[in-house]
Amino acid sequence: MATLADSFLADLDELSDNEAEILENNDVDAADMEEDVDGDLADLENLNYDDLDSVSKLQKTQRYIDIIQKVEEALKMGSDVSTQGLNLEDDPEYQLIVDCNALSVDIENEIVIIHNFIRDKYRLKFPELESLVHHPIDYARVVKKIGNEMDLTLVDLEGLLPSAIIMVVSVTASTTTGKPLPEEVLSKTVEACDRALDLDSAKKKVLDFVESRMGYIAPNLSAIVGSAVAAKLMGTAGGLASLAKMPACNVQLLGAKKKNLAGFSTATSQFRVGYLEQTEIFQTTPPSLRMRACRLLAAKSTLAARVDSIRGDPSGNTGRAFKEEIHKKIEKWQEPPPAKQPKPLPVPDSEPKKKRGGRRLRKMKERYAITDMRKLANRMQFGVPEESSLGDGLGEGYGMLGQAGSGKLRVSVGQSKLAAKVAKRFKEKNYGSSGATSGLTSSLAFTPVQGIELTNPQAHAHQLGSGTQSTYFSETGTFSKIKRT
Repeated sequence: MATLADSFLADLDELSDNEAEILENNDVDAADMEEDVDGDLADLENLNYDDLDSVSKLQKTQRYIDIIQKVEEALKMGSDVSTQGLNLEDDPEYQLIVDCNALSVDIENEIVIIHNFIRDKYRLKFPELESLVHHPIDYARVVKKIGNEMDLTLVDLEGLLPSAIIMVVSVTASTTTGKPLPEEVLSKTVEACDRALDLDSAKKKVLDFVESRMGYIAPNLSAIVGSAVAAKLMGTAGGLASLAKMPACNVQLLGAKKKNLAGFSTATSQFRVGYLEQTEIFQTTPPSLRMRACRLLAAKSTLAARVDSIRGDPSGNTGRAFKEEIHKKIEKWQEPPPAKQPKPLPVPDSEPKKKRGGRRLRKMKERYAITDMRKLANRMQFGVPEESSLGDGLGEGYGMLGQAGSGKLRVSVGQSKLAAKVAKRFKEKNYGSSGATSGLTSSLAFTPVQGIELTNPQAHAHQLGSGTQSTYFSETGTFSKIKRT
């Protein structure tokens, strides 16, 4: 039989074997992990963030160059009306518009990438600027304008930013902890800013081309929001088909910018409004109704885009009808509430109304009828003074009560029919016991001889009669055993 020490040694041997296996597995996993990390590091090394060309590659692609070249040629030539009778899918100009919509989305993504590159480089010089200027193009323009200048009072930012933001930027720059950038880093940052501005100008060319063809591509949408806003909506959504699939609440937010009010009031600022705030309908609506108008405008624009996506109405009559409906609704919202009409008084009745007769009405009249005593109290005899409760005409007067020669103030009034019926019903009602023992009945009796004694309270109940015999003249009554003296 093995001792306790032998069993402990056997357990230790098993643990050591398991540890060896676990160490081998950990070595294998660590080797695999090192290979993965080495692979990731190799990819990161290949992607050099210091080189702008390795980050931004869209402008050097052949697709970008061809589309921009075709757009510039189309803008010089103008709209070709002869091709408007063809099928929409077969029209090469429509295919160019579809490519422009896709390219505008790619340009937006490329601008975001370049903005991140500029922000990472310029953070050493002015780290607070990215929280003050949110839009990528505005940020690139400000960075290019400031450069390595530490005193922003020498830099004119008018036209680039609102005056309130310029003041906040100037105050923040005076207390910043940033340092001037090296010349190499500054040159790369300015180059990135130029590239972002070039992409923005290319995007504007694409949108101008799409805007010039919107009357043919999306006539109903253009009738509601205008060609410029329709082109921007299509460019941001990624085409007419994508815009048609988008819900109205998302169409309302297309083109919305994150607004930085720098501590100013938000009472007059319009949030959650994108390109639709540039429409004529939105601008002509009173400020208190603009959010409702924007929601209505987004809903009708979505419907018009769906009509245009299936070429349901190339003439644009549906869009014009939608626009007219929007104008009517906004005008209806601005109408004052209807004045309260004076309510005329009812026509006075010249003849008494017919009242309901029958047994119930007769009972009610009998119940509330004036009594003979009240009639006499309300009546006064001419030349005879009435008696009063306080005398000398003071207090409550009794009228002709007591003046009939009876000498009584009260007049014996005969019982009414209703009171007689109630008295008869009360008399016929049986209020006797139903045979149950009363709750106050007890089987304990207190006697002067034995004290507390158990008795049956119902023992003599059958011997008692009814009426006066059961109380005064019974054998067990109170006065039945009085001795004569």
